[in-house]
Amino acid sequence: MKRVAGVTTPDEYIASLPADRRKEIATVRQVVNKNIPKGYTEVYFYGMIGWVIPLARYPDTYNKHPLCYVMLASEKSYGSLHLLGCYGDAGQLAALKRAFANAGKKLDMGKSCVHFWTADDLPLAEIGKLVAAVTPEKWIEIYEKSRLMTKAGKAKAAKAAKRK
Repeated sequence: MKRVAGVTTPDEYIASLPADRRKEIATVRQVVNKNIPKGYTEVYFYGMIGWVIPLARYPDTYNKHPLCYVMLASEKSYGSLHLLGCYGDAGQLAALKRAFANAGKKLDMGKSCVHFWTADDLPLAEIGKLVAAVTPEKWIEIYEKSRLMTKAGKAKAAKAAKRK
């Protein structure tokens, strides 16, 4: 994502968008803010709005940045909702796919990024439930488990096993 010059907060980011994009991104942002569990913080991060676990709460990230859970951005011609819980948990991904199918909506998705042109393209009530389903504690657990699968995580586990 490209950072917008002079923007440092989610409100400034929304205000910087063209009117048509502003409305769509603001609608999705409102759904996330209504449903996000306590413990996540809304920030302007990586040129997007993000809901993260702050470093003060969980500093042990591989890149020393806050642990991202949901991200939201306006691209050139579409919106982008990054539901990282769907990337980190097969049950979340299945629930997202079901939500789109049940709503009769087309899911346009990369690994964790749902593309949308208008907020009406999304099953917003179900997106809210998915966002609400993962507490910061659960997200940290999912994150830590995923890190064990990396080369660095395997090396760290092997080193710890040798010490025992």
